Amino acid sequence: MKPARWIRLGGLAGMLGPILFAVVVTGLSIIEYDFMRSLGWDPLHAPTFDWPSGLSLGPLGWLMTLTFLVSGAFMALFAFGLRMALNTQSGRLGSTLLMFAGLAMMGLAFTTDPTLRSTPATLHGRLHDLSFVLLGLTLIPAMIALGLAFRRDEHWKNLAVYSWVTVALALPAFMLKGGTFYVFLLAMLVWSEVAAIRLKSA
Repeated sequence: MKPARWIRLGGLAGMLGPILFAVVVTGLSIIEYDFMRSLGWDPLHAPTFDWPSGLSLGPLGWLMTLTFLVSGAFMALFAFGLRMALNTQSGRLGSTLLMFAGLAMMGLAFTTDPTLRSTPATLHGRLHDLSFVLLGLTLIPAMIALGLAFRRDEHWKNLAVYSWVTVALALPAFMLKGGTFYVFLLAMLVWSEVAAIRLKSA
C-alpha cells in the first residue's frame, strides 16, 4: 500500500478509535451502573474506583474487552499513519511511542481484578495493571515528541502548542485521579481526534 493510503487509513482509524471508546464507555457506564456501584465505584466521589476497566467484569463485559482491543488497534494504525506523514526524528519517536501506547491499550483486554476481593490477584489482572502503566508511560511522551515534530511542519505547526498544553493539563489530572481523571480522559480523546482529522487531510 502506498504511503498516502496508509496516511488516510491511519487518519480514519485515529478518528474512529476515540469515538468508539467514548460511546462504549459512556453507554456501558449507564447500562452497568448498578453493577459498577456494587464494585465500589461512584461517579462523583470515587470515579476511578474500578472504572472504566471494571466495566469488563459486568454483564456486557465482553463489549468493553472488545473495545480495548479495537481502540488499541486503531491507535496503533493511527500511529503508523503519523509515521508515514512525519519523517523526522521526533516524528518517528513520537509515532513509535504512540504505537506502543496502542499496543498497551490492547493489553487492557486482559480482564482486571476488582479492587475489593477476597482472592489473590490473578495473572490477567496483573497484566491489565501493567498495560495501564505502560499506556501512561508511552502516551504522554508520544504527545510531547509529536509536538516537536508538528512544530517543524507547516501542515501541523499549529498543533504543536496544543499538544503540549494538553499534556500540561492532562498529566496532573492523570496523577491526581479523582474527578479530574475525567479531564485527562477527555483531553486524550479530543487530542487524538483533532490530530487524526489533520492526518486524514495531509
